[in-house]
Amino acid sequence: MVVSRREKWVGNALLVLLMAVTILPFFTLLITALHPSGTYPSGLEIPETLHWENFAAAFESAHMEKLLWSSVLIVIGVVPVALLISTLAGFALGHLRPPGHRWIFLAFLLGLTLPFQGVIVPLYFQMRDFGLLNTRWAIILPLIGLYMPFAVMWMRAHFVNMPQDLSEAARMDGASTWALFSKIHLPLSMPALSSLAILLFLWTWNQFLLAVVLVDDSTKRTMAGALGAFQGQYGTDIPLLCAGSLLILTPTLIVFLVFQRQFVSALLQGAVKG
Repeated sequence: MVVSRREKWVGNALLVLLMAVTILPFFTLLITALHPSGTYPSGLEIPETLHWENFAAAFESAHMEKLLWSSVLIVIGVVPVALLISTLAGFALGHLRPPGHRWIFLAFLLGLTLPFQGVIVPLYFQMRDFGLLNTRWAIILPLIGLYMPFAVMWMRAHFVNMPQDLSEAARMDGASTWALFSKIHLPLSMPALSSLAILLFLWTWNQFLLAVVLVDDSTKRTMAGALGAFQGQYGTDIPLLCAGSLLILTPTLIVFLVFQRQFVSALLQGAVKG
């Protein structure tokens, strides 16, 4: 496809503008985090002295080493289970298509309209009745359920586009349903699985609302729960808050940069059929 010089210039300009809009919040956080602790910076004013020690102070004051371990445990509890259930359900709805699969798919579709904020109060009382308040299970179990609508639809969209010829050939060779899933479809679904794992990791790592409402012990929350440590009786330490936010964002940025090829591959796989 031939692209004119004007279209190429406009496209590059839009990309630069989008990049600037994306980077500006991170740059603002960094500039604010380098101000003296306890001050209230205004705008994008660069301080005369850069206080890099704010990052160490934020790490220590929020006990982020404990929160880092807690976040790892929560991610391990949420992501593998959510991937397993959503992959099995997506294969059933997208490829096997049992009776009533359209109604089941509609139920998951309606689940996408359910916001976290709308179920936080019922979840609180349910976790209290189960005796799980102030434990990591109060975060793990609700997140698995809340992720299911999106995760199942993501995997179903992948299995719907898989050619039926593969399954028919495997059936003729005597393959069972489990062999069809584990030996043929599952290896081919790795791009979709890896991208879904990245999304679930990012959402779990940055989960703030459930961690704050359902868990009182700050050492059992996610890394995002550390942001509450900078809220004092008379105000908020803005520079330390921004430094803590950057520390929390760093692992997610690293994960996305390392696995960005798999993520883009899954998106292209869904966009181009065949």
